[in-house]
Amino acid sequence: MLPGVGVFGTGSTARVLVPLLKAEGFEVHAVWGKSEEEACCLAKELGIPFHTSRSDDVLLHQDVDLVCIYIPPSMTRQIAVKALGIGKNVLCEKAATAVDSFKMVTAARYYPQLLSIMGNTLRFLPAFAAMRQLLVEGYLTGERALRVHGLLRTFVQQNGLIRGIRRVTSDDFCFFQMLMGGTGSRSGGVCCTVTLNFNMPGSFVHEVMVVGSTGRLVARGTELYGQRNGSKSEELLLGDSGWAGPEVKEMPLPHLQGLSSMVKALRQSFQAHEERRSWAQGPVAMAPTFEDGLYVQTVVEAVKRSSCSGEWECVEIMSQEPDPNHNLCEALQRNKN
Repeated sequence: MLPGVGVFGTGSTARVLVPLLKAEGFEVHAVWGKSEEEACCLAKELGIPFHTSRSDDVLLHQDVDLVCIYIPPSMTRQIAVKALGIGKNVLCEKAATAVDSFKMVTAARYYPQLLSIMGNTLRFLPAFAAMRQLLVEGYLTGERALRVHGLLRTFVQQNGLIRGIRRVTSDDFCFFQMLMGGTGSRSGGVCCTVTLNFNMPGSFVHEVMVVGSTGRLVARGTELYGQRNGSKSEELLLGDSGWAGPEVKEMPLPHLQGLSSMVKALRQSFQAHEERRSWAQGPVAMAPTFEDGLYVQTVVEAVKRSSCSGEWECVEIMSQEPDPNHNLCEALQRNKN
Protein backbone atom coordinates (compact mmCIF):
# COMPACT_ATOMS: atom_id res chain seq x y z
CA MET A 1 0.00 0.00 0.00
CA LEU A 2 1.35 3.40 -0.95
CA PRO A 3 1.79 5.85 1.94
CA GLY A 4 0.23 9.28 2.08
CA VAL A 5 2.76 12.03 1.40
CA GLY A 6 3.48 15.35 3.05
CA VAL A 7 5.77 17.77 1.20
CA PHE A 8 7.96 20.40 2.85
CA GLY A 9 8.88 23.18 0.44
CA THR A 10 7.33 25.27 -2.31
CA GLY A 11 10.31 25.63 -4.66
CA SER A 12 10.89 24.26 -8.15
CA THR A 13 11.73 20.74 -6.94
CA ALA A 14 8.50 20.47 -4.96
CA ARG A 15 6.50 21.72 -7.95
CA VAL A 16 7.99 18.98 -10.11
CA LEU A 17 7.91 16.28 -7.43
CA VAL A 18 4.20 16.47 -6.59
CA PRO A 19 2.93 15.71 -10.14
CA LEU A 20 5.43 12.84 -10.42
CA LEU A 21 4.22 11.39 -7.11
CA LYS A 22 0.60 11.62 -8.22
CA ALA A 23 1.41 10.00 -11.56
CA GLU A 24 2.79 6.97 -9.69
CA GLY A 25 -0.31 6.66 -7.51
CA PHE A 26 0.80 8.48 -4.35
CA GLU A 27 -1.69 10.76 -2.61
CA VAL A 28 -0.18 14.07 -1.51
CA HIS A 29 -2.20 15.15 1.52
CA ALA A 30 -0.31 18.17 2.83
CA VAL A 31 2.23 20.82 1.90
CA TRP A 32 4.29 23.13 4.08
CA GLY A 33 5.56 26.56 3.08
CA LYS A 34 7.52 29.18 4.98
CA SER A 35 4.45 31.42 4.75
CA GLU A 36 0.73 30.68 4.56
CA GLU A 37 0.56 32.53 1.26
CA GLU A 38 3.23 30.38 -0.40
CA ALA A 39 1.74 27.16 0.93
CA CYS A 40 -1.78 28.15 -0.15
CA CYS A 41 -0.62 29.13 -3.63
CA LEU A 42 1.14 25.80 -4.25
CA ALA A 43 -1.73 23.80 -2.75
CA LYS A 44 -4.21 25.43 -5.12
CA GLU A 45 -1.89 25.05 -8.10
CA LEU A 46 -1.25 21.33 -7.54
CA GLY A 47 -4.53 20.28 -5.94
CA ILE A 48 -3.20 19.50 -2.45
CA PRO A 49 -6.03 19.43 0.13
CA PHE A 50 -4.11 20.76 3.15
CA HIS A 51 -1.54 23.53 3.46
CA THR A 52 0.20 25.16 6.41
CA SER A 53 3.23 27.15 7.55
CA ARG A 54 3.52 25.10 10.77
CA SER A 55 5.77 22.07 10.39
CA ASP A 56 4.03 20.06 13.13
CA ASP A 57 0.73 20.27 11.26
CA VAL A 58 2.23 18.21 8.43
CA LEU A 59 4.22 15.85 10.65
CA LEU A 60 1.17 15.04 12.79
CA HIS A 61 -1.26 14.74 9.87
CA GLN A 62 -2.94 11.35 10.26
CA ASP A 63 -2.79 10.55 6.54
CA VAL A 64 0.90 11.41 6.09
CA ASP A 65 3.33 8.49 6.40
CA LEU A 66 6.07 9.66 4.01
CA VAL A 67 7.64 13.10 4.44
CA CYS A 68 9.51 14.70 1.51
CA ILE A 69 11.72 17.57 2.69
CA TYR A 70 12.90 20.08 0.05
CA ILE A 71 13.64 23.18 2.09
CA PRO A 72 16.75 25.25 2.99
CA PRO A 73 19.48 23.02 4.52
CA SER A 74 19.43 24.93 7.81
CA MET A 75 15.95 23.55 8.55
CA THR A 76 16.35 20.02 7.19
CA ARG A 77 17.87 18.35 10.25
CA GLN A 78 15.21 19.56 12.68
CA ILE A 79 12.28 18.32 10.60
CA ALA A 80 13.92 15.05 9.50
CA VAL A 81 14.85 14.04 13.05
CA LYS A 82 11.41 14.93 14.39
CA ALA A 83 9.68 13.05 11.57
CA LEU A 84 11.62 9.86 12.29
CA GLY A 85 10.92 10.25 15.99
CA ILE A 86 7.15 10.11 15.44
CA GLY A 87 7.32 7.20 13.01
CA LYS A 88 7.33 8.84 9.56
CA ASN A 89 9.38 7.69 6.58
CA VAL A 90 11.72 10.44 5.38
CA LEU A 91 13.09 11.56 2.01
CA CYS A 92 15.13 14.74 2.27
CA GLU A 93 17.91 16.84 0.82
CA LYS A 94 21.26 17.64 2.44
CA ALA A 95 21.65 19.19 5.87
CA ALA A 96 23.56 22.40 6.51
CA THR A 97 26.58 20.95 8.32
CA ALA A 98 28.30 17.66 9.08
CA VAL A 99 27.08 17.95 12.68
CA ASP A 100 23.47 18.21 11.48
CA SER A 101 24.06 15.25 9.17
CA PHE A 102 25.44 13.21 12.06
CA LYS A 103 22.33 13.95 14.14
CA MET A 104 20.19 12.70 11.25
CA VAL A 105 22.32 9.54 11.03
CA THR A 106 21.82 8.95 14.76
CA ALA A 107 18.04 9.30 14.42
CA ALA A 108 17.97 6.92 11.44
CA ARG A 109 19.92 4.31 13.43
CA TYR A 110 17.35 4.52 16.22
CA TYR A 111 14.55 3.75 13.76
CA PRO A 112 15.99 1.33 11.18
CA GLN A 113 12.52 0.08 10.24
CA LEU A 114 11.70 3.49 8.75
CA LEU A 115 12.80 4.71 5.32
CA SER A 116 15.47 7.41 5.63
CA ILE A 117 17.15 8.36 2.35
CA MET A 118 18.63 11.44 0.73
CA GLY A 119 16.95 12.95 -2.31
CA ASN A 120 20.02 12.78 -4.55
CA THR A 121 18.16 12.18 -7.78
CA LEU A 122 21.29 11.60 -9.87
CA ARG A 123 21.80 8.29 -8.05
CA PHE A 124 18.74 7.07 -9.97
CA LEU A 125 19.75 8.52 -13.34
CA PRO A 126 20.43 5.48 -15.57
CA ALA A 127 23.82 6.86 -16.65
CA PHE A 128 24.94 7.27 -13.04
CA ALA A 129 23.53 3.90 -12.02
CA ALA A 130 25.47 2.27 -14.86
CA MET A 131 28.65 4.16 -13.90
CA ARG A 132 28.30 2.99 -10.30
CA GLN A 133 27.82 -0.62 -11.41
CA LEU A 134 30.89 -0.49 -13.64
CA LEU A 135 32.97 0.86 -10.77
CA VAL A 136 31.74 -1.98 -8.55
CA GLU A 137 32.64 -4.49 -11.26
CA GLY A 138 36.19 -3.13 -11.47
CA TYR A 139 36.09 -1.00 -14.63
CA LEU A 140 38.32 1.39 -12.66
CA THR A 141 40.26 0.85 -9.44
CA GLY A 142 39.94 2.72 -6.15
CA GLU A 143 37.48 3.40 -3.34
CA ARG A 144 36.14 6.36 -1.37
CA ALA A 145 37.74 9.79 -1.15
CA LEU A 146 40.73 10.02 1.18
CA ARG A 147 41.90 13.56 0.42
CA VAL A 148 40.44 16.55 -1.40
CA HIS A 149 41.89 19.71 -2.88
CA GLY A 150 39.48 22.45 -3.92
CA LEU A 151 38.87 26.05 -4.88
CA LEU A 152 35.74 28.13 -4.17
CA ARG A 153 35.10 31.53 -5.73
CA THR A 154 32.27 34.03 -6.16
CA PHE A 155 32.78 35.79 -9.48
CA VAL A 156 29.31 37.37 -9.77
CA GLN A 157 28.03 38.68 -6.46
CA GLN A 158 25.02 40.53 -7.83
CA ASN A 159 23.03 40.90 -11.04
CA GLY A 160 19.45 41.46 -12.15
CA LEU A 161 18.29 38.20 -10.59
CA ILE A 162 20.69 37.88 -7.64
CA ARG A 163 20.41 40.42 -4.83
CA GLY A 164 23.35 39.85 -2.54
CA ILE A 165 22.88 36.22 -1.45
CA ARG A 166 26.20 35.24 -3.04
CA ARG A 167 28.03 37.80 -0.95
CA VAL A 168 27.41 35.84 2.23
CA THR A 169 26.38 32.23 1.60
CA SER A 170 26.78 30.92 -1.94
CA ASP A 171 29.76 30.62 -4.29
CA ASP A 172 29.17 30.46 -8.04
CA PHE A 173 32.32 28.51 -8.96
CA CYS A 174 33.83 25.40 -7.41
CA PHE A 175 36.64 23.17 -8.60
CA PHE A 176 37.97 20.24 -6.61
CA GLN A 177 39.83 16.96 -6.95
CA MET A 178 39.33 13.86 -4.82
CA LEU A 179 42.04 11.26 -4.33
CA MET A 180 40.19 7.97 -3.91
CA GLY A 181 41.55 4.59 -2.88
CA GLY A 182 45.33 4.31 -2.48
CA THR A 183 47.29 7.02 -0.68
CA GLY A 184 50.53 6.85 -2.65
CA SER A 185 51.37 8.08 -6.13
CA ARG A 186 52.06 4.51 -7.27
CA SER A 187 49.03 2.85 -5.71
CA GLY A 188 46.78 3.21 -8.76
CA GLY A 189 43.85 4.93 -7.07
CA VAL A 190 41.03 6.83 -8.77
CA CYS A 191 41.15 10.62 -9.13
CA CYS A 192 37.78 12.37 -9.42
CA THR A 193 37.78 15.92 -10.82
CA VAL A 194 34.69 18.13 -10.41
CA THR A 195 33.97 21.64 -11.73
CA LEU A 196 30.77 23.52 -10.85
CA ASN A 197 30.38 26.77 -12.80
CA PHE A 198 27.16 28.78 -12.57
CA ASN A 199 28.40 31.58 -14.85
CA MET A 200 28.55 29.66 -18.13
CA PRO A 201 26.29 31.13 -20.84
CA GLY A 202 24.07 28.88 -22.90
CA SER A 203 22.30 25.65 -22.06
CA PHE A 204 22.87 23.48 -18.99
CA VAL A 205 25.94 21.22 -19.24
CA HIS A 206 26.52 18.36 -16.80
CA GLU A 207 29.57 16.12 -16.98
CA VAL A 208 31.22 13.83 -14.43
CA MET A 209 34.52 12.19 -15.38
CA VAL A 210 36.19 9.54 -13.23
CA VAL A 211 39.77 8.72 -14.26
CA GLY A 212 41.65 5.69 -12.95
CA SER A 213 44.80 3.76 -13.68
CA THR A 214 42.98 1.52 -16.17
CA GLY A 215 40.80 4.04 -18.02
CA ARG A 216 38.03 6.58 -17.52
CA LEU A 217 34.26 6.90 -17.28
CA VAL A 218 32.34 10.02 -18.30
CA ALA A 219 28.70 10.77 -17.47
CA ARG A 220 27.84 13.51 -19.96
CA GLY A 221 24.29 14.75 -19.55
CA THR A 222 22.12 11.63 -19.58
CA GLU A 223 24.66 9.47 -21.45
CA LEU A 224 27.60 7.39 -20.22
CA TYR A 225 30.90 7.00 -22.07
CA GLY A 226 33.95 4.92 -21.26
CA GLN A 227 37.50 4.60 -22.55
CA ARG A 228 40.06 2.02 -21.45
CA ASN A 229 43.81 2.47 -21.72
CA GLY A 230 44.93 1.56 -25.23
CA SER A 231 41.63 2.54 -26.84
CA LYS A 232 41.74 5.37 -29.38
CA SER A 233 38.26 6.76 -28.74
CA GLU A 234 35.41 6.85 -26.26
CA GLU A 235 32.75 4.15 -26.29
CA LEU A 236 29.08 4.94 -25.74
CA LEU A 237 28.11 2.65 -22.87
CA LEU A 238 24.58 3.97 -22.29
CA GLY A 239 22.63 6.26 -24.60
CA ASP A 240 19.84 8.73 -23.86
CA SER A 241 16.49 6.95 -23.82
CA GLY A 242 14.62 10.25 -24.06
CA TRP A 243 12.09 11.92 -21.77
CA ALA A 244 8.43 11.07 -22.32
CA GLY A 245 7.01 13.45 -19.70
CA PRO A 246 6.24 17.16 -19.94
CA GLU A 247 9.09 19.63 -20.32
CA VAL A 248 10.10 21.42 -17.12
CA LYS A 249 12.14 24.58 -17.59
CA GLU A 250 13.03 24.84 -13.88
CA MET A 251 14.92 21.52 -13.81
CA PRO A 252 17.67 20.23 -16.16
CA LEU A 253 16.96 16.94 -17.92
CA PRO A 254 19.44 14.77 -15.94
CA HIS A 255 17.90 15.83 -12.64
CA LEU A 256 14.36 15.48 -14.03
CA GLN A 257 14.97 11.94 -15.27
CA GLY A 258 16.66 11.03 -12.00
CA LEU A 259 13.77 12.42 -9.94
CA SER A 260 11.25 10.50 -12.04
CA SER A 261 13.23 7.27 -11.63
CA MET A 262 13.48 7.84 -7.88
CA VAL A 263 9.70 8.25 -7.53
CA LYS A 264 9.16 5.03 -9.51
CA ALA A 265 11.56 3.24 -7.17
CA LEU A 266 9.66 4.59 -4.15
CA ARG A 267 6.40 3.21 -5.54
CA GLN A 268 7.96 -0.21 -6.07
CA SER A 269 9.39 -0.13 -2.55
CA PHE A 270 6.06 0.57 -0.84
CA GLN A 271 3.42 -1.07 -3.03
CA ALA A 272 4.27 -4.68 -2.12
CA HIS A 273 3.36 -4.15 1.56
CA GLU A 274 -0.09 -3.82 3.10
CA GLU A 275 1.16 -1.59 5.91
CA ARG A 276 1.57 2.01 4.69
CA ARG A 277 4.81 2.55 6.58
CA SER A 278 6.42 -0.72 5.49
CA TRP A 279 8.83 -0.74 2.57
CA ALA A 280 11.21 -3.02 0.68
CA GLN A 281 14.88 -2.10 0.46
CA GLY A 282 15.55 -3.59 -2.96
CA PRO A 283 13.97 -0.94 -5.24
CA VAL A 284 15.65 1.93 -3.36
CA ALA A 285 18.97 0.16 -2.67
CA MET A 286 20.84 2.67 -4.85
CA ALA A 287 19.44 5.63 -2.89
CA PRO A 288 21.95 7.46 -0.68
CA THR A 289 21.39 6.85 3.02
CA PHE A 290 21.83 9.41 5.77
CA GLU A 291 25.31 7.89 6.26
CA ASP A 292 26.06 8.76 2.63
CA GLY A 293 24.74 12.26 3.29
CA LEU A 294 27.17 12.62 6.19
CA TYR A 295 30.02 11.43 3.95
CA VAL A 296 29.14 13.94 1.22
CA GLN A 297 28.83 16.79 3.71
CA THR A 298 32.20 15.84 5.19
CA VAL A 299 33.79 16.00 1.73
CA VAL A 300 32.14 19.38 1.06
CA GLU A 301 33.47 20.82 4.31
CA ALA A 302 36.94 19.44 3.54
CA VAL A 303 36.78 21.19 0.14
CA LYS A 304 35.93 24.45 1.92
CA ARG A 305 38.89 24.03 4.26
CA SER A 306 41.15 23.27 1.30
CA SER A 307 39.98 26.42 -0.47
CA CYS A 308 41.04 28.45 2.58
CA SER A 309 44.31 26.64 3.28
CA GLY A 310 45.39 26.00 -0.32
CA GLU A 311 46.42 22.48 0.67
CA TRP A 312 45.08 18.94 0.43
CA GLU A 313 42.72 18.13 3.30
CA CYS A 314 41.95 14.70 4.79
CA VAL A 315 38.38 13.43 4.72
CA GLU A 316 37.62 12.10 8.20
CA ILE A 317 34.08 10.91 8.87
CA MET A 318 32.57 11.99 12.19
CA SER A 319 32.08 9.07 14.59
CA GLN A 320 30.58 10.99 17.51
CA GLU A 321 28.89 14.33 17.96
CA PRO A 322 31.32 17.10 18.96
CA ASP A 323 30.99 18.61 22.41
CA PRO A 324 29.22 21.98 21.88
CA ASN A 325 31.15 23.38 24.87
CA HIS A 326 34.56 22.21 23.62
CA ASN A 327 35.78 25.65 22.53
CA LEU A 328 34.49 27.23 25.74
CA CYS A 329 36.31 24.64 27.85
CA GLU A 330 39.55 25.27 25.93
CA ALA A 331 39.21 29.03 26.50
CA LEU A 332 38.62 28.55 30.23
CA GLN A 333 41.63 26.25 30.45
CA ARG A 334 43.85 28.84 28.73
CA ASN A 335 42.65 31.52 31.16
CA LYS A 336 43.53 29.31 34.13
CA ASN A 337 47.02 28.81 32.78
